[in-house]
Amino acid sequence: MMKALILTGLALALTANAQNLAPPARSSSSAAALDLQVRGRQIVDDAIQALGGDKFLTVQNRVESGRAYSFFNDSVSGLSVAKFYTRYVPADKPGEQLAQQERQGLGKDEFYYNILREEGGWEVTFRGPKRIEKDQVGRHHESTLHNIFYILRNRLHEPGLIFESKGGEIVDNMPVNMVDVIDAQNRVVTVAFHQSTKLPVQQTWLWRDVKTRERNEEVTRFSRYRDVAGTQWPFQMHRERNGSKIYEMFADNVVINQNLSEDLFAIPDDTARPSQGPQIKKEKKKK
Repeated sequence: MMKALILTGLALALTANAQNLAPPARSSSSAAALDLQVRGRQIVDDAIQALGGDKFLTVQNRVESGRAYSFFNDSVSGLSVAKFYTRYVPADKPGEQLAQQERQGLGKDEFYYNILREEGGWEVTFRGPKRIEKDQVGRHHESTLHNIFYILRNRLHEPGLIFESKGGEIVDNMPVNMVDVIDAQNRVVTVAFHQSTKLPVQQTWLWRDVKTRERNEEVTRFSRYRDVAGTQWPFQMHRERNGSKIYEMFADNVVINQNLSEDLFAIPDDTARPSQGPQIKKEKKKK
């Protein structure tokens, strides 16, 4: 009897020891979360290839020409011929510092324009340059950091950035794969990728007004993709805030990797005037 008890105790001890030596089993919840991230990353990788692969990832600058509309209470409140210049610049932390600079030329012959950079924003008219209000610049900064094209071009390998699949849905009568893009600062943008073309067709993110503290939902839709020198780019962008249309851009022409002058994106001094825009454009035509 005693011998049987000793053998039973020894067997239990060996079993417990073996369990202690065995690697801990991964919980089903963590495994599922990891699977969602793997699936999300695959959807994003497919989107990058659809956008042009390495050609998209190495675009140096982009020039979009067309018409820009602004809306108030879903009615057109502004319309302008627009020419938007964007160039990508080095940044140590593209998830915090802007890794792009913009010049937004508005009106025929760009009779006024905006400069938007990491250092701030300026509006330049015939009266000269004027600093854009800090809260507007901050909103543009956050909007850029949440933009899916900026994320794919500049933030893809950022530490802590994850892509989590949210499954399939129907958006605007299109079958899409939904992905949450989450960074280390807990910014979240939800992106809908078309199941057939693999291209992003919608993004949604939430932000809080610094003055009113009210939460806002911003939705941007991308459509009319066309080939631009081996890359795909949406020629129509439609933006809503809290369900109301606020902005729309219809591009007539888009080109990439142009020989753009540094002056186009320079911080304006007191002598800056819009007349400089057409002069720069004429110099480009000579090339």
